[in-house]
Amino acid sequence: MLNPSELYHFETDTDPQELRASVMLVALGGFMDAGHTQRILTEHLLGSGESTVVASFDTDQMVDYRSRRPAMVFDANRWLSYDDPCLALHRLVDRDGTPYFLLTGPEPDFQWERMTEAVRQLVVLLGVDLVVSAHGIPMAVPHTRPIGLTSHATDPRLIPLQDNPFGRVEVPASLSSLLELRLGESGHDALGFAVHVPHYLAQAEFADGAVTALNAITAATGLNLPIDDLVAQAGLNRAEIAREIEGSDEVSQVIAALERQYDTFSEGRQKPSLLATDVSELPSADEIGAEFEQFLRDVAEDESSGEGNPT
Repeated sequence: MLNPSELYHFETDTDPQELRASVMLVALGGFMDAGHTQRILTEHLLGSGESTVVASFDTDQMVDYRSRRPAMVFDANRWLSYDDPCLALHRLVDRDGTPYFLLTGPEPDFQWERMTEAVRQLVVLLGVDLVVSAHGIPMAVPHTRPIGLTSHATDPRLIPLQDNPFGRVEVPASLSSLLELRLGESGHDALGFAVHVPHYLAQAEFADGAVTALNAITAATGLNLPIDDLVAQAGLNRAEIAREIEGSDEVSQVIAALERQYDTFSEGRQKPSLLATDVSELPSADEIGAEFEQFLRDVAEDESSGEGNPT
């Protein structure tokens, strides 16, 4: 392995001992983030106060530009700008003045093991005691019921006992997952939250998922993170979803079926998990796709036009 420390450089002359913080949040995207949960959460935290970039990573070594080409602006007869990928470690403070770190940027395409070791070095150097991540996963649940989440950690003491809808499964890896695994193997504490986002909103913005993630992070870390603007955004988002649904009896029927499934599970009468559902009780994948195709298209059009998209 090439030297992991050569993947990053500090952006400040301040002694790392003076930059120390006990918590590092990790938001590196990945192949799945239903409801844009992680992106909304990251934008909220970075926009809620001043942040200082402590360290930057060499994305040229880790990003496949041809698989996800960065945007450029062309004006008449010349190139004006280039949106270069940025993977950086930010230092922020919560509402009590307690510092914490936020590692954010595109998930690297290459050199995962070297990247995880580089982050582990920063964890040690900057005195981080706990690394936390959160993202959204699609689930067959209605948006009209409390949002659940699945917790995972390097040590059971880090997370409360919970009814987990998953047993032993094999899933595609992400860098955040590998980082949690490697940190645990080296004796560091790390945990993550997978927020259960309604599958019919997986491609749309679902701010309630970000609120759920933020509350879970606050409970796990003790940080007093800003939340008011995010709650307001979620309220506007819910109202927009309700308006879209009101115009379709078919969509309302699909959601009603999901509500019945959720309520049955919550009451503990028949189903051992949200995934162990009688197929006859739910609409088929084709039915869901047909009913929600126009709904999701409308949401996407609203977002691109700026309508109903709270800031």
